[in-house]
Amino acid sequence: MPTKHAKVIQVQGITFAGMADSTHWITIDGPPEFGGQNAGPRPKELVLIALGGCTGSDVVSILKKKRVAFDRLDINLTAELREEHPQIYKSIHVEYIIRGSDINQSDVERAIELSSTKYCAVSAMLKGNVEITHSFRIVAPES
Repeated sequence: MPTKHAKVIQVQGITFAGMADSTHWITIDGPPEFGGQNAGPRPKELVLIALGGCTGSDVVSILKKKRVAFDRLDINLTAELREEHPQIYKSIHVEYIIRGSDINQSDVERAIELSSTKYCAVSAMLKGNVEITHSFRIVAPES
């Protein structure tokens, strides 16, 4: 069974630096009113970024395998939090914006479906606890 490792070290107050197997450091922090220095993203923000990066990698890879030519993929994530503590995400909406011309809508739908049901490990970890919805739009290049 594969094993992953990460470590998080306190820098000062609630400012931490974290590193995982890829050996890239990232600063994690909170706002000054909670003892932070506002020097990095919040832990919950990293969950959204992780979801976007995971599904984005899948969708790009699947579209390339299908030989779909596109210019760029942007992803907007919107999350709703519970009112009570712990304030976890109740729902996350993932909007894919595919930029390019002559893009078949069904290819995009299939790539998103495969990512959300089969390949994206972050999505799989959140399922059952968070309602995740998707939408997409294809944006043609401006002339």
